[in-house]
Amino acid sequence: MDVVANFMNPISATLRPTLSFSPSSSTFRALCVSALDTDLTPPKIHKRGGLGVKAADAQLKENWLASLSCPSPQPNRLNHEERVAAGSSNLVIGIDPDLSGALAVLRNDTSGCSAEVFDSPTLKVLIGSRVRRRLDAHSIVKLLRSFGAPFGTTAYIEQSTPFPQDGKQGWWAGGFGYGLWIGILVASGFSVTPVPAALWKNEYELSGGRMCKDDSRALASTLFPSMSEHLKRKKDHGRAEALLIAAYGNGIRIKSRVTEARVCDADLELPSRPMPGHTAQASLFLELPESAGAAALV
Repeated sequence: MDVVANFMNPISATLRPTLSFSPSSSTFRALCVSALDTDLTPPKIHKRGGLGVKAADAQLKENWLASLSCPSPQPNRLNHEERVAAGSSNLVIGIDPDLSGALAVLRNDTSGCSAEVFDSPTLKVLIGSRVRRRLDAHSIVKLLRSFGAPFGTTAYIEQSTPFPQDGKQGWWAGGFGYGLWIGILVASGFSVTPVPAALWKNEYELSGGRMCKDDSRALASTLFPSMSEHLKRKKDHGRAEALLIAAYGNGIRIKSRVTEARVCDADLELPSRPMPGHTAQASLFLELPESAGAAALV
């Protein structure tokens, strides 16, 4: 009891009951007021910095990426062929998650790599009194299953970034599509790697105010000649960006002023120096990964 009393004394000392009498109603009202501490010095704010904080930030990033990797199934539930396939996928997937985006698949083998591209499945829905397009989750699942991708295949998806000019509807649609793709991919057994747009665009020299969607289509057509027929229209920029995201994830890099380039679907002979009348983009060198499907993410 002494301990309880000693504990309560500091509290009771600050709480003083006050009686208020109202003559008209002849009732008493009990009020309780507290004597607050006048020392309201704000707590110190420590600035972030130093190696410890950088390590903590890196760990947070690792935790985020780990949450996007589908957990491996129990080994005893996989047969020998499935175990081998799970450890050596020859597929690389690139996704532009916008409504007008697409999904690209690169298949690596001893002869090089082949490419496919699919428009993002959508359907029309009624939102209030308006008809709008939305991603079709059911069709996306069916599309992913059709690839026969081994468990743990990596899918590279462009990280969603809202822009002020997009407005609230654009922000919502962008975030919804990005989250929907990630959820379906992880639930379907893929490991997801978000790639900021600036990262892959800088790698392929597509950043800057002078660049436009047509430049993405032109580069994708150069890297994947067999896809050029599917990249002719302006609205095909989503297909082009999905192909370039997949190429980035596959470890394909470009350099300038090198004599020869070997690309997916074709071997190109390029001049060692830009020819007169040709743009600098005409002399591209593609640096392929040493092993199929290798990624060189920063």
